[in-house]
Order: sequence, then structure tokens, then C-alpha cells
Amino acid sequence: AGFYICWGCLVWVPSTYTSPGMYLVNHPVNLGPQLAISILLAGILCIYINYDCDRQRQEFRRTNGKASVWGKAPSKIVASYQTTKGETKTSLLLTSGWWGFSRHFHYVPEILAAFFWTVPALFNHFMPYFYVIHLTILLLDRAKRDDDRCSTKYGKYWKMYCNRVPYRVVPGIY
Repeated sequence: AGFYICWGCLVWVPSTYTSPGMYLVNHPVNLGPQLAISILLAGILCIYINYDCDRQRQEFRRTNGKASVWGKAPSKIVASYQTTKGETKTSLLLTSGWWGFSRHFHYVPEILAAFFWTVPALFNHFMPYFYVIHLTILLLDRAKRDDDRCSTKYGKYWKMYCNRVPYRVVPGIY
């Protein structure tokens, strides 16, 4: 664990992720019960979808591609690659379920959950939204870097994967 990771986990994450709450402490807002419950339920739904995306991929990997995805056999690509030691290995790339919408779909509910964590501050000031903006930039950059790394690792199989799942993060947009 280097300096950046330690500093990020001990300083950056706690101060950034809690900034919407700290803003609300100093700038209270009365949302009313209906709006507050709606925001809460939307946030919980985002957390559930994020969890389900990860669960779907983990179950797919755990069963070597034999787990059902939304009640059906999964769509997948069997990709081979070379390790740095010259060994040939295979990986399964899931192309159905949440992972059929986009290659990093799990970032969408994560960003939306951050938005619903922030939106009780309403739109009177930029400061509470720094967290959502920062997280969006971070995750979009990570998706790009992951795609570049996977393209190098899987080569033609990654191109096949990108043809089947054309969107990087947001289905229909990016």
C-alpha cells in the first residue's frame, strides 16, 4: 500500500464522501416526507442494482459460466490470453444480464447512488455535488483504463466483446 492509496483511504475518501452531509449540517433543508422517502428509495434501489451487478458477475465466475442470468443461460465469450510467463489461460467474459447493457454498467448505479446521497442538499450550491462530479470523473477514467488494459490482454476477444457490448458505461450513450 503506497502513499496515494493510504492517503486516499484515510483522508480523501472520508472527507469527500461525507461532504454532502457536512453541507447539510450547515445548510439544513426541509424536503418533506414524500420527497425524502422517494430519494431514499431511489438510493436504496441503486445500491441494490450495484450489488446485483457484482453478484451476477461473481456467480458467473464461481460457476465457470454455468450460472443462470435472469433465469436464462448466460451469453459469454471464452477468451484466451498469454500471461507474462508465456502461459495460455482463459477467461469468461459475461455479455448478458447487467453486463450486456454496458461493459462497466455497475458504475451507473454507483454514480446514481452518490447523486441520491447528494440531492437532499438541493441545487443551491455547487459544493455538495463535488462528490458526485469527482466520482463520475474517477469512474469514467477507470472504465477507460480498464478497457485499454483488457484490450491489450484479450486482443481479438476484447474486440468481439466490445462488438457484443458496445457501450462502455452508460447504455445508449457512452
